[in-house]
Amino acid sequence: MIQKTLPLVKDSERLESRLKEIPAVPGVYLMRDESDRILYIGKSKKLRNRVRSYFRESQNLSPRIAMMVQQVREIEFIATDTEAEALALEANLVKQHQPYFNVLLKDDKKYPYLCITWSEKYPRIFITRKRRAGNAKDRYYGPYVDTGALRSTLHLIKRIFPLRQRPQPLFKDRPCLNYDIGRCVGVCQGLMSAEDYQKIIQKVAMIFQGRTQELLDILEPQMEQAAEDLNFETAARIRDQIKGLQSLSAGQKVSLPDDTVSRDAIALAADTQHACVQLFQIRAGQLVGRLGFIADVPVSPTPLLQGDGSENSSPSSQESRIGKWEFQCGVEPGAILQRVLEEHYQNVESVEIPSEISVQYDLPEGEILADWLSNRKGRKVTILTPQRQTKAELIEMVERNAEYELARMQRLGDRNSQAMQDLAEIMDLPEVPHRIEGYDISHIQGSDAVASRVVFIDGLPANQHYRHYKIKNPEIKSGHSDDFASLAEVIGRRFRDKKEEGSSATDCVTDLTDRRNKEKEFSDLGKQTEMGSFSTVSPPIVDKPDLIMIDGGKGQLSAVVEVLREMNLLDELRVVSLAKQREEIFLPGESLPLPTNSEQPGVQLLRRVRDEAHRFAVSFHRDQRSQRMKRSRLDDIPGLGHHRQKLLLAHFRSIDYLRLATPEQLAEVSGIGPRLAQQIYDYFHP
Repeated sequence: MIQKTLPLVKDSERLESRLKEIPAVPGVYLMRDESDRILYIGKSKKLRNRVRSYFRESQNLSPRIAMMVQQVREIEFIATDTEAEALALEANLVKQHQPYFNVLLKDDKKYPYLCITWSEKYPRIFITRKRRAGNAKDRYYGPYVDTGALRSTLHLIKRIFPLRQRPQPLFKDRPCLNYDIGRCVGVCQGLMSAEDYQKIIQKVAMIFQGRTQELLDILEPQMEQAAEDLNFETAARIRDQIKGLQSLSAGQKVSLPDDTVSRDAIALAADTQHACVQLFQIRAGQLVGRLGFIADVPVSPTPLLQGDGSENSSPSSQESRIGKWEFQCGVEPGAILQRVLEEHYQNVESVEIPSEISVQYDLPEGEILADWLSNRKGRKVTILTPQRQTKAELIEMVERNAEYELARMQRLGDRNSQAMQDLAEIMDLPEVPHRIEGYDISHIQGSDAVASRVVFIDGLPANQHYRHYKIKNPEIKSGHSDDFASLAEVIGRRFRDKKEEGSSATDCVTDLTDRRNKEKEFSDLGKQTEMGSFSTVSPPIVDKPDLIMIDGGKGQLSAVVEVLREMNLLDELRVVSLAKQREEIFLPGESLPLPTNSEQPGVQLLRRVRDEAHRFAVSFHRDQRSQRMKRSRLDDIPGLGHHRQKLLLAHFRSIDYLRLATPEQLAEVSGIGPRLAQQIYDYFHP
């Protein structure tokens, strides 16, 4: 039981005592509330000065930070030796704890990455939207905003360099056609050593690191040397690689007069919920990469500035731009830019760090970031906020692209909002269904029966809350299927008592729903109370969906309704079914479907949920069926490993002959003793 204490702002004696304990050294500080939850994590060159600044009456805090300070019950700190260590530690803690009042980058699978699997003997190169942290050796480049340009670049690179084309070999004893036409070096058959192949991959990596010119400088002497040695085939191959790389860089549309400095330019555009950040990578005067990031903006109950928020402020004035931006979202824009830069440069190699970084707004901890980057790069890295001439025009161009991305995200959000509103009207719901769960069954005549649950939050798939179910009903087996009983089983397992269910993360309320409740509560309280007397109330945790969608017709719906009625949940949960043939929506107790149009936004949203549940169930069913087909009956015999199975099959040629063998005949096989032979015989003759 956590002891209730007053906020530090209302307990001056305890506050002053705590502040005196904090040293004036570099480090990280953590603000906690009455429930011991971390509200905010920050870093500073001098911890005591930074933490004390939050509690000075003369300090002009934004309403968002003032709201946080009113809730602080305890302050923890971690001292570090250097400012760079404080920066790295803060980034790791923010990733781990996800504090509400910190700027959080959002991984919404919107932008793709390019992955090079250095963890493999022969690395693969592919495009993915999932950045996995499973192996530290694998390198991810991106996220890239222009997916088409990324795919065309990778396609051209595969024409320039002979690369591994398939994750698995096509043939066991010979290479495929890619080897014959020079697109691959026969990786599947080991026709090139791993060391030589990795040298090719290193050249490809240089392209995505923005070091194309450096690669050209390496290839040209190699071509000339091959020609001098009369190795004309090698010289011609390198010549073609040089031409391909030159054509790759010739497609860049941005060129700056200063081609001696490598630089990154970063800018953002934001509304009251999200910030779209664009990062342009410029090397040798040319744009070599355009990366995109999305940050969640913590909701502030009141505008940060008391101005009019006019949109006619001059874009050349940083003060005017900051005023307009903060008036909209209530967060310091430089803090978001700093968070993005810290996250990005932590995941790149030192050679990819530019000598100069142009930022749209001043960074709150720019000196710490610059020192940390300089230490990593081994050379001085400059962070500047350009105000005029070419560099300022570059920032304006980056900001303009960020505004385009924000507008596209807003259009997508408007479409989802319209669909949820239309669905609420169709079904006469009291409010829009923010969380929708969809269920489907997949099997082949009862064999390998499985179910799926997909979750849509605010009209978008929330993959982290998907779940598979294996049907446990013993009556459902090969040759006998029962979709009604399967759906009833799955719904019962989903909504049974938590004490029986256990604290499964997949069945708990989503973080987004929790955050939405918290944001709404903050907004309502902010309208009713003054900031000086603001107090937080823990938001309620709602672990049930706003709407349940069943893939099927009236029969499937009736089975689900019956199990919900038995659990006394029918009055709390809204459930519908969507039939495949005519896209008809059925409600519990109604014999006729709802009068809807299949092209209505709400119906289309249900169709997206239904199709995703079907896809997720079918993919799991195929995996289960594939595993069963690959599995041998010998796997069920205790003590019979893979090596002994191979010896038995080599001796008896098939399981049918093995089944007919006597214990004495089985014991004749090398490695099979009399005891194991009897176990094998008893297995086939129970």
